[in-house]
Amino acid sequence: MLGFYFVLVFVGILIAYAGYEETMKLFAFADLQVRYAFVRLQMKWMGWKLKRQLIKDTTNFEKFLKEYDK
Repeated sequence: MLGFYFVLVFVGILIAYAGYEETMKLFAFADLQVRYAFVRLQMKWMGWKLKRQLIKDTTNFEKFLKEYDK
């Protein structure tokens, strides 16, 4: 319950200092930053998965080339 009061006071101070519009812009900016962090994390996971798949496909392709040359 104490944490809720701290957040409420913090938002109240932000609104008193910068105004309602600027406070909402700050929250929108924070929201976009969090979303962008998740997108970057997903891109990193996709990159690792793609790299593993390409390594596996390269070895299969090299085997195919050896059999094709015979």
